[in-house]
Amino acid sequence: MNTHILNMPGDLFLGSDPKTAFAQGARRFSSAAKAVRFAMEHAAPVSLRGAMLKIDGQTLGPDQIRTLHSQMEMIGQARRATQ
Repeated sequence: MNTHILNMPGDLFLGSDPKTAFAQGARRFSSAAKAVRFAMEHAAPVSLRGAMLKIDGQTLGPDQIRTLHSQMEMIGQARRATQ
C-alpha cells in the first residue's frame, strides 16, 4: 500500500462493526496519517473491529488501517505498538 495517501484529509469511522461505525458518524482529520494514529494509538481496540477510513474516494478497512500504521512505524511517523 502506498503511503502517499497519508497527506490527504480523511474521515475515520469507529465502531464494534461497520454498521455501528457508520451510524456513529465520521471524525474528520486534516490528514489520513492523523486518523491512522488516532485509530491505532488512542481509540478503544473494540472500535477497530468496524473501523473504516475514507480517503479521496477510497475506503480502507481495519486491516488496511493496521497496515498503514505498521508502515508509519517503519518510517518513524507512529508509535511502536510496544509503547
